[in-house]
Amino acid sequence: MKVNKIMTIRLLLVLAVVFSISSCSKGSNSKNVSSATGWKINDKKGGFQYNSKYKKQQAGPGLVEVEGGTFTMGKVQDDVMHDWNNTPNQQHVQSFYMDETEVTNAMYMEYLEWIKRVYPPDQDNYKNIYNGASPDTLVWRNRLGYNETMTENYFRHPAYANYPVVGVNWIQATEFSKWRTDRVNESVLEGSGYLKKDAKILSSKGDATFSTDTYLAAPTKTFGGDDKIVLKGKNGSKSKPSTAKGANGTTSAPSNLYAQRSSGLVSPEYRLPTEAEWEYAAAADIGQREYNIYKGQKKYPWSGSYTRSGKRQTKGDQLANFKQGKGDYGGVAGWSDDGADITQYVKAYPPNDFGLYDMAGNVAEWVADVYRPIVDDEVNDFNYFRGNVYTKNKIGEDGKVEIVTSETQKYDTLSNGKIIARDFPGQISKVPVDEKETYLRINFDKSDNINYRDGDAQSTRNFKFASSEEEAVKKGDEKRMYNSPQHSVTVDSLGNMIRKYDKNDKRTTLVNDHVRVFKGGSWRDRAYWLDPAQRRYFPQDMATDYIGFRCAMSKVGPKSSKKTAKGKPKQ
Repeated sequence: MKVNKIMTIRLLLVLAVVFSISSCSKGSNSKNVSSATGWKINDKKGGFQYNSKYKKQQAGPGLVEVEGGTFTMGKVQDDVMHDWNNTPNQQHVQSFYMDETEVTNAMYMEYLEWIKRVYPPDQDNYKNIYNGASPDTLVWRNRLGYNETMTENYFRHPAYANYPVVGVNWIQATEFSKWRTDRVNESVLEGSGYLKKDAKILSSKGDATFSTDTYLAAPTKTFGGDDKIVLKGKNGSKSKPSTAKGANGTTSAPSNLYAQRSSGLVSPEYRLPTEAEWEYAAAADIGQREYNIYKGQKKYPWSGSYTRSGKRQTKGDQLANFKQGKGDYGGVAGWSDDGADITQYVKAYPPNDFGLYDMAGNVAEWVADVYRPIVDDEVNDFNYFRGNVYTKNKIGEDGKVEIVTSETQKYDTLSNGKIIARDFPGQISKVPVDEKETYLRINFDKSDNINYRDGDAQSTRNFKFASSEEEAVKKGDEKRMYNSPQHSVTVDSLGNMIRKYDKNDKRTTLVNDHVRVFKGGSWRDRAYWLDPAQRRYFPQDMATDYIGFRCAMSKVGPKSSKKTAKGKPKQ
């Protein structure tokens, strides 16, 4: 009897140990317990706070997902211009998001309305912000054509609200993308309880605005440091942490803390797509896929070698808005070939296989890249992009990040005399990276990488490999890689603008560090330019009536959002 009792006690002890080990094992694998230390994550009392309930990135407003992959960049079937600037090369693009349509007049007008409300142009310290962001409506004028109707009405009349915005240069398109990033994240944080409700409308003014970078680096300086607007935790509560769903999935909002990058709420920035991204998205070879290969290459964003639809219901209709011949921008009356003469409202034509509209025709589109005659795939074949200029937050004398104010805000005077704000009050001042970031690195060694392997010292005509860069390249036009015109604008002590036009007759090219690539045919172009691989360039500070833009956003997390057999997204 005693032996049985002892055996029973031992059995109970063994079961207790097994249960304890099992519990520890389950606890270490739990999302609320650290697998490194065993400490509790998101403890109410403090410690490590992290979004352990994050699901996946959600597409921001206006965006559709483009799953990345490999493709042949530059696959043109002919080169009638003899540019030889788009030779085929194999590239890989990471998954990203892209605007379903081109940015419209209505979308850009919202941007201007916000600027006008927050930075009133009738105030001297803000007068150049609104004017610098406004499109150039005079791009519609023609010496031998009557286009004053478009000059006066195209941008603001509601009849053109859903037409793509034009008259916007590359710099303005980039600034719009930054503004859009801040407005989207501001709305998400407000909906998640980190910002006072309706502050984005009622409280934004001058130096008291929301900037994504400022909020993440110095939340107490957002909205001018007003702690009644910028709240700690959900609604500023110090109670039990709650869960809120934002643009990037479900997240846990710990009490008494500001949202951070690790909260999973803040979206990556809206930006211009790179040339590789744009061409990959436009070609949409996914529609030609069979198993792990593409069945041939497309000439246009749609399948087939023709610009007209072959479907029974729409047979004969043009699949894009472009110039069909000399003096023919839209067919004859009563039988309009493409339904438009100038631009057309977005979504007027079928989307491509990624669900993107107007990736050929309507308006050509700015992309992020600085133009060079070649794509250097020998150095990089992954997310190719020429134009990286790395910066960092500027640190003030107090050891904290320096915020732009109306007094410290800087403007750039473009070569055509247009004045554009370099930054907005409330944003963080940026400076180039220096030796602190570049020392002993092998992946980059300077801030400005626009000229890397093309236009740098070793690329110039007079470089001597036995000498140093300083000795080999001296100041002077004959030493430069691209002998382009050097127009300039200066302002004298009285505030008068002095324009200096370069009349040198020895210029041999228009290529320099300030010309950007634009892609896709436009309403002014023949079908030849509808090929997604075609590439052209234009000065970044000039605008036209046929170049618009759309935004992109990087995708974080898994390459594909396809569901597994169990119905869960791949992680």
